[in-house]
Amino acid sequence: MQEWLDAYGESHQNPTNKRIHWVCVPLIFLTIVGLLWSIPVPEFMSPSWLNFATLMLVPVTLFYARLSVPLTIGMAAWCCLCFALCAWYESLITFPLWQASIIAFVAAWVGQFYGHKIEGAKPSFLDDIKFLMIGPAWLMSFIYQKLGIKY
Repeated sequence: MQEWLDAYGESHQNPTNKRIHWVCVPLIFLTIVGLLWSIPVPEFMSPSWLNFATLMLVPVTLFYARLSVPLTIGMAAWCCLCFALCAWYESLITFPLWQASIIAFVAAWVGQFYGHKIEGAKPSFLDDIKFLMIGPAWLMSFIYQKLGIKY
């Protein structure tokens, strides 16, 4: 896991780019969950929390688990928070979740590319698509370090 985090960190040295990533990476993750949450599910998929977003947690968890079990726990907790935010949004806001997710997704990617323009380095995922999954774990690793949790 540390090799992936170090490789990701190479193109994330600029303090402004890092701050942008602290906003945009979680927002992109949340908007993807929101888009998956919004896909209509067949009636046989019951209870109501079983949807494409929660089903996607399985391969996401397996990806992280083979790299770091402790980070997997943090990422699973983040996924659950994203699920709760989607459910909360749908219960209170009439503007469709999928539309809000698309708007936020595009805005967050604009932010990401602006951050990399400041950095002077291309986004890591252009070299390896797996870095799209490493970005959230990279941020989680900083939280773990701050809390003194080994990953």
